[in-house]
Amino acid sequence: MMTKPDQRPQNPNFSSGPCAKRPGWTLDALSDALLGRSHRSRPGKARLQEVIERSKTILGVPDEYLCGIVPASDTGAVEMALWSLLGERPVDMFAWESFGKAWVTDVQKQLQLAQCQAYVADYGQLPDLSQANWEHDVVFTWNGTTSGVRVPNGDWIAADRTGLALCDATSAVFAMPMPWDKLDVVTWSWQKVLGGEGAHGMIVLSPRAVTRLESYTPERPLPKIFRMTKGGKVDHTIFEGSTINTPSMLCVEDALDSLKWAERIGGLDALLARSQANLDAITAWVENSSWAAFLAERPAIRSNTAICLKIVDPAYVTLATDLQAAKAKALVNLLDKEGVAYDIGSYRDAPPGLRIWGGATVERSDIAALLPWLDWAYEQVMK
Repeated sequence: MMTKPDQRPQNPNFSSGPCAKRPGWTLDALSDALLGRSHRSRPGKARLQEVIERSKTILGVPDEYLCGIVPASDTGAVEMALWSLLGERPVDMFAWESFGKAWVTDVQKQLQLAQCQAYVADYGQLPDLSQANWEHDVVFTWNGTTSGVRVPNGDWIAADRTGLALCDATSAVFAMPMPWDKLDVVTWSWQKVLGGEGAHGMIVLSPRAVTRLESYTPERPLPKIFRMTKGGKVDHTIFEGSTINTPSMLCVEDALDSLKWAERIGGLDALLARSQANLDAITAWVENSSWAAFLAERPAIRSNTAICLKIVDPAYVTLATDLQAAKAKALVNLLDKEGVAYDIGSYRDAPPGLRIWGGATVERSDIAALLPWLDWAYEQVMK
């Protein structure tokens, strides 16, 4: 029998969203929040514009691309893009986890686009990306938050595409390189790699996406929160700090704090390195584990943020399906009860297992402290 580990993670928050706050964060970081003031006031608009500019600078978003803060987290940003841009030409959709599959449902059943081809893979796998027709619009997630599977790079995206590349990158930006020249729409939220709060999304549009907005008007009605044009032209005020609806200035201040932290530690390179170090620590542990393995089948497609693990111990695999689920849940509950890992159960639609957030706000030392607890807790639930 294993002895219960002595060392505990200093921060047991390994949730995949909202994610751990940046190291050293306290409520004092929000002491300068512009509370009780209009977001449309001069200082309010300046704070919103500062989030946009700092985000573009850290991520290396080209100057000619537009970047804006939009309603309803990454979900709202993705829906805004789907409803506003799709329909001019056929659509290819690639999905390999819950959110990507949700976008397929929206396009096929809500937008009811007849010319929509979905390429869907099971959890742990990636669809054949070579099937993308770049005369079509192509919709995909860069990183599958609920499967731990990511696209390995942007080589599969045609540089001479005539369609648009629409990318849900919410658990990828700030942790994985983004080939901006290959992407026309990119969406994310503050609550992932930045460790920010929920309800606010961000959207980046390439000049090609702007041209589509100004040259194509969908036949369907667009709710106010989806509208990015005014009088047939893109509404540039959205991308200059004038949000469509009322944002939380407390959340804006928190986003600014995260961005300033990212700048202090070395910018994008440092963020990428921190996330990769967390994946490397778990990889070394998995290679010596008798019971855990990555859900992602190939190293090249393994996420370094939403790190998903499955249980491969023969004693577990031979259990009935309901018992497998119960054991996995017991494992998660025990880690929670011990106060060493919160919210690390696999997503409800994914195979039973663990999902450990390894984004840049998570310290590698906390990942290292967690790993012995996984072995101890697994032994407890299986004995």
